[in-house]
Amino acid sequence: MKAVYGLYSDPDAVQRVVGGLRAAGVKDRAITIISSQPYEEYEFSQKDRATWMPRAAALGGVVGLCAGYWLTNFTQTAWPIETGGMPIVPMWTNLIIMFELTMLAAVVTTGVSFLVSTRIPRAEKVLYDPEIADDQILVGVANPPEGSQALLRQVLAATGAGRVKTIG
Repeated sequence: MKAVYGLYSDPDAVQRVVGGLRAAGVKDRAITIISSQPYEEYEFSQKDRATWMPRAAALGGVVGLCAGYWLTNFTQTAWPIETGGMPIVPMWTNLIIMFELTMLAAVVTTGVSFLVSTRIPRAEKVLYDPEIADDQILVGVANPPEGSQALLRQVLAATGAGRVKTIG
């Protein structure tokens, strides 16, 4: 993996460098920002905010609810017995099983969608620097186009990076 990145201690500088990288023609999805703490009040932290995980969890819950209803209905009607005028499929007792399968499917779907959205496990190497743990914020571009490393280093250095580093 090739990468050019800078380490910053000030989130205002990070906001400026993200703007500088955008002005240099780098697309948002190519910019990597890693910090040890959230900076929700800054625009750069909203880059990956939109996620499909809540919709996936809701869909998993609906599938679990349908599976719970089918399971209870199927098992109670598969062997018809005389119930003395009571319903063959009593909903109040079946709600327990339907609830449990709803929650199980929602939790499993959330776990799977978390692993998919974070791309765990990864085969490729990721951009990281141990100084992030010391309240540094990493801003970089992984696998930049050929010939653009000098421009990226210049943009990162012009906006006040503590250090600009290159991998590869």
